[in-house]
Amino acid sequence: MLSVHNPTTRRAFLSVGGLGLAAPGLFANPGSASAKPTTGKSVIFLFMQGGPPQHETFDPKPDLPVEMRTVGGVVPTSIPGVHFGDALPNLAKHAHRLAIVRNFVTGTQHGGLKPIVSEATKGASLGAVYNGVAGAVRPESGLPSSLVLWPKSIDPTTEGPRDRFGRFDTTGPLNASLAPLTPGAGGQLEDSLKLRLDPDRLDDRRGLLAELDRAKFGLDAAGALDALDGQRRQAFEMVLKGVGAAFDVSKEDPKLVARYDTGRWNQPKLWGNKKNAPHYESHTKTVGKLLLLARRLCEAGCGQVTINTEFNWDFHADGNNLDVAAGKKVVVEPFDHAVGAFIEDVEARGLSDKILLVCCGEMGRTPKINKNGGRDHWPNLAPLMLYGGGLTRGQVVGASDRDGAKPVGPPTRPENLLATIFGTLFDYGQLRVMPNLSRDLLGMVTAMEKVPGVV
Repeated sequence: MLSVHNPTTRRAFLSVGGLGLAAPGLFANPGSASAKPTTGKSVIFLFMQGGPPQHETFDPKPDLPVEMRTVGGVVPTSIPGVHFGDALPNLAKHAHRLAIVRNFVTGTQHGGLKPIVSEATKGASLGAVYNGVAGAVRPESGLPSSLVLWPKSIDPTTEGPRDRFGRFDTTGPLNASLAPLTPGAGGQLEDSLKLRLDPDRLDDRRGLLAELDRAKFGLDAAGALDALDGQRRQAFEMVLKGVGAAFDVSKEDPKLVARYDTGRWNQPKLWGNKKNAPHYESHTKTVGKLLLLARRLCEAGCGQVTINTEFNWDFHADGNNLDVAAGKKVVVEPFDHAVGAFIEDVEARGLSDKILLVCCGEMGRTPKINKNGGRDHWPNLAPLMLYGGGLTRGQVVGASDRDGAKPVGPPTRPENLLATIFGTLFDYGQLRVMPNLSRDLLGMVTAMEKVPGVV
């Protein structure tokens, strides 16, 4: 459950949750007050860390020799003549709403976060770039403008942020205060303002609201709010208000919450004694609820949310990882269920033009299946799926060769994806008239204006 610690006895009070509430202009855009450099749309990036296999997801190859062909079968989609791997029946039904990219090349292996942290942004994450343009906190709600969500963000029993293969909140040359908020990250943020949902109490709005009320009452009783100037008092109250509104699910139909739930895939017998068992558990327990939370955050006004359900797409079939057949059950099926529920939810709410969902990892998987039934690292082709943002309508972009090893013709690269994301989030004309926008930031964003997007 969300818990807000009373920070009046801590030196960290004036920077609640690491949001820098003491900083003047926290809620203002870096440029002129009249400029609106953002489009009002949001981007959710569901990062499939570990490298999803193209053959078993969006580019199946059922007619190859047995040592290469898609494991299992295929399923027809709502686009005539287009098939997905058979672990994606829900997404197959919605294929006419998607953009499927079959020529995406990251050129990286583990640690290659180009889709999220690229050379084009000089090492700054998507969330940091968005914060630099939009401001770190949404003035209308008090919510952070961007967040990075991990399993621990909603379930303290699961895994949390780690940087073994790269950080998702890095700011590069930008000010460190522009890092996206990472609930569950620990440190000053966790000490001052804890954002954590127990998955078994998603509908416990009484407890949630009581925590917020107690926090505000405690501050009033201590005279802490009176001691702040008007801007800082407003900032703190807005954070409480915004956090409470976004994390409270009292207005959600319990049936909808249940539709997102992927808990039935949380079966330890499926991964046995694999060393990466905690990753599989984190994914199966949280991927659906993380997408529900991301939708709520974007609907409330957040501009960019990155989700990482931990390192679980690494289908090597060794002592650490599952083979492809087992990986389909443990990773691909709950992914399909969760993203399918998200699409149906967004469509029902009329938000398909407002929210863009991006799904990809740092690489793909080898065309040839190894001796243990797994697929190994493959930087030359990777799955990429987009939904929404007013952009996707059943496109199949590019094609792979017969073996699913490389693109046919020019590839789609991370900079093309970044161009699509920036074009969704930013108004380039307004950006250019923002006098206080840093040269670094302006250059990062406008460099993508002339790069062809994915769709």
